[in-house]
Amino acid sequence: MEGLALAGNPASVHAPGRKARAALERARAVIAGAVGADARNVVLTSGATEANFLAMSQTSGRRAVSAVEHPSILEAGAAARIGVDRNGIIDPASLDIALSSGPTLVSIMLVNNETGVIQDIEALSGQIREAGALLHVDAVQALGRIPVDIDRLGADMISISAHKIGGPRGIGALVLRDGLEIDAVFRGGGQERRRRGGTENVAGAMGFAAAIDAVAGDETVRIAALRERLEGALAGEAEIVARDVARVINCTALAMPGVSSAVQVMNFDLEGIAISAGSACSSGKVSRSHVLDAMGTEREIADSTIRVSIGWTTTEAEIDRFTDVWRAILARCATRRVPVSGSA
Repeated sequence: MEGLALAGNPASVHAPGRKARAALERARAVIAGAVGADARNVVLTSGATEANFLAMSQTSGRRAVSAVEHPSILEAGAAARIGVDRNGIIDPASLDIALSSGPTLVSIMLVNNETGVIQDIEALSGQIREAGALLHVDAVQALGRIPVDIDRLGADMISISAHKIGGPRGIGALVLRDGLEIDAVFRGGGQERRRRGGTENVAGAMGFAAAIDAVAGDETVRIAALRERLEGALAGEAEIVARDVARVINCTALAMPGVSSAVQVMNFDLEGIAISAGSACSSGKVSRSHVLDAMGTEREIADSTIRVSIGWTTTEAEIDRFTDVWRAILARCATRRVPVSGSA
């Protein structure tokens, strides 16, 4: 790989360092372009979790975050939680209450990592700005799936990650609106315009840029059809979470009535099919989803919901095999049949 051959430190002035710096800045420009930002406003990080932490560290005042955020946001500490409705959409009344407490920073994700539900950030950002708060948006699940533009969203900071679009793990970014400056959490060396210390991951940044270029092709129609094929095949048998609101096309959260999420994960794995329960970052625990709890999902449904992701290599045959295996697991493992919404 070219990135691994660029062994020079991009902070060095010798020829190998200059070559690494040039490659790093080319990659930074591509990353910036993917979210409508200027390259100088891209702060490279070790991933989205660090980007989220860096964003949340920018205030010592009150914070308000939605109840369905990624754990890296929720565990940063917040004075107020913004509630959502049964589809996972921000509740305007709850946002009003949160803003009335005078938060200095609000964090709302653009696309939920468990359900794929899309928040209308553009409709919320003006209200947040009028309240005098900064707006951070976790756009990790949105990048490469729906248009992401920091100015159009009205965001002050957005977090993105490479591996969610097929790039390497260990590289992400916090992207800033023009004119916003932040304080470093990692200090020393003055890298990233003194906003994040530590020698930059040149190979990772190049991989991030390559992944952005790779997803620029239009696969959306095919992937959307695959999800429709999956959900249509299981209609009346599976409970499909937030089916009636806008979601990204590459994932679905569905419940298998009477079979716990943990049992499903193990049985699908035995069939060579990898699915998850809840957030992939915490799915080793296979505990009930905090996202579904915040949505007020019935316990029997929440306890039996899995997340299925569809990728660029997924085929119709694989979707059909998944649905066949899903029915076989249901027939073999269901302790009792739970009525599905909308079914007879």
